[in-house]
Amino acid sequence: RRFPSEPNGNEPRVPGNMGLRVGFVGAGQMAEALCRGFDAAGVAKCVDMTIIDRNQPRRDLFASWGCKIGASNEEVVKNVDVVFISVKPYAVADLLREMAPFLGPHVLVVSIAAGVTLATMEDAAGAGVPIMRVMPNTPCLVGCLAGAMSKGTSCTPEHVDTTARLLGAVGKCHEVPESKMDAVTGVSGSGPAYVYQVIEAMADGGVLAGLPRAVAQDLAARTVMGAAKMVLETGKHPGELKDAVTSPGGTTIAAVHHLEKCGVRAAFQGAVKAAADRAHELSKS
Repeated sequence: RRFPSEPNGNEPRVPGNMGLRVGFVGAGQMAEALCRGFDAAGVAKCVDMTIIDRNQPRRDLFASWGCKIGASNEEVVKNVDVVFISVKPYAVADLLREMAPFLGPHVLVVSIAAGVTLATMEDAAGAGVPIMRVMPNTPCLVGCLAGAMSKGTSCTPEHVDTTARLLGAVGKCHEVPESKMDAVTGVSGSGPAYVYQVIEAMADGGVLAGLPRAVAQDLAARTVMGAAKMVLETGKHPGELKDAVTSPGGTTIAAVHHLEKCGVRAAFQGAVKAAADRAHELSKS
């Protein structure tokens, strides 16, 4: 169902299951992925979305799907139930200060800007504004989001549920305390880059063993995808699944032994921790 317009409402409005009106301030690739995902899943339709962006080609793209193009941030806020802040992190605080006169309990603000804390955003937006902080990752672009969200001080359980239902259209988003967001960055925010290196290295190995590059890369990528699905769909521990394909004296245990000698496990653990530590440093700058 559609919600009545509340351009000057002071009462909280909790969106229902249907007819969510969604806005995007900033229409980059992540906003594009969310927009298309919401529409495909039916949690919000393009005709009920309003976007604003300085780039004309981006505005034209969203308009071609039926989205409304806002003339100002005020127009966007006054015509939506949920507004996604999808601009560069350095611009978030100033943007929210500009939007503050139009915000209130009736509009849920969802930020997908990396490293911008809830305290910073709440200070800029003013008291009583429900804000959710989300750490997405780039597989959102293909409907495979692995992300996390943290709620601000003015958010209700309904705001959390609304955010989870929206982001569920493009993958999975876990609720975590904001203090764990740096760890999320280390695992899933930066994680795709680690996996790309694994795929590239496996493909290189295939070429070294005599396979054509295209075949080796396809096999490597599909192996990673299939292994991930096995973990998610069976619920089994990765170690158990590894043991299931590791025969005594066979090829797989020879490969696993080599990986252990090279310290691959410790390297991945260290990479996650390094990214988490860097995320913490950047959030303080």
